[in-house]
Amino acid sequence: MSDGIHLNAELRSDSGKGASRRLRREGLVPAIVYGGDRPPRQISIAHNEFIHELENDAIYTQVIELRVGDKKQDVILRDLQRHPYKNKIMHADFFRIDENKPINVVVPVQTMNAEECVGVKLDGGMLTQTITEIEIIALPKDLPEVLEIDVENLHLGETLHLTDIKMPEGVQIVSLSHLEDVEDIEHDDHNLGVVSVVKTRQEVIEDEAPEAPETEIVGEGEAEAGGEGDAGGDAGGEGGDEG
Repeated sequence: MSDGIHLNAELRSDSGKGASRRLRREGLVPAIVYGGDRPPRQISIAHNEFIHELENDAIYTQVIELRVGDKKQDVILRDLQRHPYKNKIMHADFFRIDENKPINVVVPVQTMNAEECVGVKLDGGMLTQTITEIEIIALPKDLPEVLEIDVENLHLGETLHLTDIKMPEGVQIVSLSHLEDVEDIEHDDHNLGVVSVVKTRQEVIEDEAPEAPETEIVGEGEAEAGGEGDAGGDAGGEGGDEG
């Protein structure tokens, strides 16, 4: 869990598109905080402060201390709307959390020891990652910033699956959480492949290239014999014309 992400916000009473446009012109981001046993609250956040905090990838997966006036509450960032082409935040949704209740969060998956992968270094393959983020469930205090999968001993043609990710204590993958038996999990259709070592494009092209057809080489003697036969035929033809 991160060592602390803090955001300052102010309550706002107005809502609607017009109010949101005014806030953006003033350098503020319209937002909402909801969840728990309290009603939703409309808030605003200083855009420059918010955009700076968003440079820290942990803000997307970790608990945020949201300070509204003189009160503090723990939240997670549930949704973020960005401008289609400007570096500008249009709206944000924050969800209140209970430290005693598990929550679902999507976290990124990163490979470890990719430079030492034997399937690449020794087998000449190429590392390809098909899953880059996973939805997990855990108590707020146990939320990891990232999940890591070690690919050092992965050979050409092999694949590491979700069950090969070393999960932190108290953290479960949502798609596998309904299965209790380890053997069932490993053979379940939800145990998707995360990273593989495959052949490079050049190797695939070479494997698929058709073999060149064999060509028969005609010997000199056969060629000369064929030539004499043709000459004799021509001579016979001439003789017939003369006769």
